[in-house]
Amino acid sequence: MTDTPAAGPAAALDKTFDPAQIEAKWYQHWEGEGLFRPERPDAQPFTIVNPPPNVTGSLHIGHALDNTLQDIVIRHERLKGKDALWVVGTDHAGIATQMVVERQMEAKQDKRANYTREAFIEKVWEWKAESGGTITGQLRRLGCSMDWSREQFTMDPHFTKAVVKVFVDLHKQGLIYRDKRLVNWDPKFRTAISDLEVETRETNGHFWHIKYPLSDGSGHIHVATTRPETMLADMAVAVNPEDERYKELLARGATVTLPLTGREIPIVADEHADPELGSGAVKITPGHDFNDFEVGKRAGFKAGDMLNMLDADAHVCQTQDGLVPSQFIGMDRFEARKAIVEWLENDGLLEKVEDRVIQTPYGDRSGVVIEPWLTDQWYVDAQTLAGPPMEAVRSGAIEIVPKSWEKTFFNWMENIQPWCVSRQLWWGHRIPAWFSEDGEIFVAETEEEAQAQAGNKKLTRDEDVLDTWFSSALWPFATLGWPANEADGSDAPLLKKHYPNDLLVSGFDILFFWDARMAMQGIHFMKEVPWKRLYLHGLVRAADGQKMSKSKGNVVDPLGLIDKYGADALRFFMAAMESQGRDVKMDEKRVEGYRNFATKLWNAARFCQSNGIVASTSVAAPKATTAVNRWIIGEVVETVALLDKAMADLRFDAAANAIYHFVWNQFCDWYIELIKGSFDDETKAVAGWVLDQILVMLHPFMPFVTEELWSKMGTRENDLIVAAWPAPDAAVDAEAKAEVEWLIALIGNLRGAKSELGIAPGARLTAYVADPSDATRAVIGRNSAAIDRLARLDAIHFEAAPAGAAMQVGAGDATLAIPLEGVIDIAAEKARLEKAMAASVKERDSLDKRLGNPAFVEKAKPEAIEKARADHAHHSAEAERLAAALARLG
Repeated sequence: MTDTPAAGPAAALDKTFDPAQIEAKWYQHWEGEGLFRPERPDAQPFTIVNPPPNVTGSLHIGHALDNTLQDIVIRHERLKGKDALWVVGTDHAGIATQMVVERQMEAKQDKRANYTREAFIEKVWEWKAESGGTITGQLRRLGCSMDWSREQFTMDPHFTKAVVKVFVDLHKQGLIYRDKRLVNWDPKFRTAISDLEVETRETNGHFWHIKYPLSDGSGHIHVATTRPETMLADMAVAVNPEDERYKELLARGATVTLPLTGREIPIVADEHADPELGSGAVKITPGHDFNDFEVGKRAGFKAGDMLNMLDADAHVCQTQDGLVPSQFIGMDRFEARKAIVEWLENDGLLEKVEDRVIQTPYGDRSGVVIEPWLTDQWYVDAQTLAGPPMEAVRSGAIEIVPKSWEKTFFNWMENIQPWCVSRQLWWGHRIPAWFSEDGEIFVAETEEEAQAQAGNKKLTRDEDVLDTWFSSALWPFATLGWPANEADGSDAPLLKKHYPNDLLVSGFDILFFWDARMAMQGIHFMKEVPWKRLYLHGLVRAADGQKMSKSKGNVVDPLGLIDKYGADALRFFMAAMESQGRDVKMDEKRVEGYRNFATKLWNAARFCQSNGIVASTSVAAPKATTAVNRWIIGEVVETVALLDKAMADLRFDAAANAIYHFVWNQFCDWYIELIKGSFDDETKAVAGWVLDQILVMLHPFMPFVTEELWSKMGTRENDLIVAAWPAPDAAVDAEAKAEVEWLIALIGNLRGAKSELGIAPGARLTAYVADPSDATRAVIGRNSAAIDRLARLDAIHFEAAPAGAAMQVGAGDATLAIPLEGVIDIAAEKARLEKAMAASVKERDSLDKRLGNPAFVEKAKPEAIEKARADHAHHSAEAERLAAALARLG
C-alpha cells in the first residue's frame, strides 16, 4: 500500500501549478494501489491491448500519440464503471535486440561468434534484465494506466508455448510450409527481413545499357539495368508479346548468349516488358529480383532451378551451372559491379551509361542495401487466412475507423502474398522443426514428439527463429492465457471474459504487418474476431508537414515536452489534434497553450477554494433556483452528452474540444465571473458540483492535474481515477440558458465594440434601449448587478438615445445604443479606422489576385500557398471587422 498523496478536508492548493511536483507521486499512488484495474468481477468488461513496443525502444512521438489515445479510452471506460483491462507488454524484437547486444559486444572487442547459441541468448536475457525496461518507465511518465500486474513479454514461457502451438497447428493444417522463394535479405545481419524493416532511399546511380548477342550471330538485343552484376545469373530476356520489334525473334525461338558466362538463355514473351520503356527488352534474373521471379515462374522456371550468384554476405558465388568466371568468385557485389562494367566496356558491349536517381532498398537497422535473395524459408499461407478477416470487415464484425481505410485493407488482403516467417537469428522463438539426415522435416511442439515421429532417424533442429510479427499476431489472446493450462484451466476465465477485445488503437503504418495478421490468427484460432473495432490514427509530423527523421533534424522528443510543459499538456495536444484520417502536425506553441489551460483550471480551483467552494457530495446536480446556476448545470448536461457521443464515435478531437471550451469559456470565463460576490449556499453547492464534473470529464485527457485538484478540494470516498462518470440527472433549462446567453452576448459584444473603437475596457458608459420587450426588461432587471460590474454600464434607459454619434450593441432581440459624445474623438477615430480598413482591403485584394493566378498555385511551394491563404483570410476578416466598427460610428 502507498500513502494517499492528499486526504481529508480541502487542502490549500499551491499558488503556482507545477506538473513536475504532482505527476510522479500520483502515478506511483495509482499503480501501488492497483487502481489501473480495480476489482470489478461483475462489471461489464472493456479490453484493449497495447501494441507492444520493442524491448529495445524508447518513447518517441508516435508512441506518445498512440498510447495517449488508448489511455483516454481506458480511463473513460473505467470511470463508467467497467472492468477496464489495458493489456501491456513488450516485444522481444528479434533483430533489433540482437543488434543492440552485438554492438555492446563489439564495444568490448567481443563478438557473437565467440559464444554458443545458448550462451549468447543468456547474454541477451542479461541485457533485458539490466536495460530492457526503458520504455515501460517512459509510458508511466506519459500517464498510461496499464495493468502492470500482468505485464507481458513475447518471450515469456506461456507466450512461447502459444507461439509453438500456433506454428505446429498451422503446419498440420497445411497453412505453414517450407518453400524456396525470394526474400528481402540483409547481408549485414545475414537474415531475411520483413517489408516493414526495409526503407527506400533515393540514391545517385546509373542505368547501364548493354548489348546481349543473339546466339545465331544475327545481331544483338539491347537491355538496360541498374545492377549489372546480376547478369551473372540471368536466365531469360523478356519482351512484350505485342511488341512488333521482337515478334520475329519470338516466332523462331531465338536465344541470347550471355556475355561473361556464355550461358544461352531464351527470349520470352511477357507483359512485364513495357514497349514504351527503352528498347522494350528486359533482362530476367529470377533469383535476384522480385518482378523477375514472377516472370521466371511464368516462363516455366521452377524456384529450385533458378540461379543464385550471391552468398549470404552478398559476395559472388558459383551458380548451379558453374558458368560464373572464377575471377568474380568471392567478390563483394559492388566490387563485382565495377569489374563487370569494365569488362563489358572493354569488350564493346556497353552501349551507354545514364545517370539516374534510383529508389534503393536499405535495411532500416543495418543501413546496408537489401538484396532480393532466393533461399529456403518457412511461409504462412496468408491468402487462405486472409479470407475470414475480409468477411469480418464486410459484415461489420470488425469496424475499421475511419471507414476510408477499408479500401486499402481489402486491396492488400485480396492481393496478399505468402508470408515469410523465418529469420536467420539466434534471439527469438526457435522454429519447432527438425531435419533428418535425408532431408525429411518433422514439426512438433517438443523434440521428444519430433523424435517419436522420426523413429530412429537422427534429427537436427532448425537454426532459424520466427519473425517477430508472427508472435505479436497472437497478442490479443495469448496475453489472456491462451492456450489455457489443460490440467487446471488456469487463466481461462480471463480469456473468456476479455476476448474478443473491444478496441485496437493502431498507427495506419502497421495495418498489414500487425493488425491484419492479428485478425487472421485471432479468427483462425479463437473462431472470433480479435477486436470489435480497429481505430487507425495518422503519423505525427513536423510543424511543416514533413515526416520526422533524424537526418532532417526535425525529430521531437516527447519526454522533453513533458519536462517542459507536463504530461497533461502533451496528452491534451495529442487528443485535440487527432482528427480522423489526418496526420498530426507538431506544434509546441499549442502544447504550451494546453499547459496554460491546465493553469487556468488550477487558478479557477484556487478561486473556488478561497470562496468556500469544496468537493460535492452528490453525483446528481444540486437544486438550483438562480438563472446562472440553472444555466451552468444545463451546460454540464450538454457537455457530458457531447463527450459521450465523441468518445462513442472515437472523435478524440471533438471530445477534447468539448471539454476545453466548457472549462475555458463557460466555467472560467463566464460562470465564475457571473457568480463573483454572490457566494450563497446554493451557488457554493452548484459551483463545487460543476468543478467535480469538470475534473471527472477532463480526467481521461489530463489525469495528473485533475487527480491533484480532486484530492485537494475536500474529503473523497475514492480517488478520481475510479470515480463515477457524470450522471447529472438534470435537463437543460431553456429559460435560464436564454437569460444567461443574453447577458454573455451583451457583455461580450460591448467589450468587443470598446476594443474596436479604442475605448478603455474599464470606461463606464450609459446605454439606451428603445421599446424593449418584456423579456429584455426582465433580464436587465434581474441582472442589474452583473451588468453594472461586468458590462461597466452605469444605467440602461428604456428610451431612445439622445441625438449624436452612438455605437450599436446587440443582445438577444435588443439593440442597445451607447452615446459616444465626449467618450472618444469621433472624427479622428473614423479616420483611423478608414485608413486601417483601406490597408487591409488592399492586401486582401492583392492576395486574392495572387491565389487566383494558376501559375502561382501550380509552381509555388505548398507552404507559400498555405501562408498566402492564411494572410488572405486574416485581411478579409480584418476588413470586415473595421467596416463593422465604422458602421457603429454612423
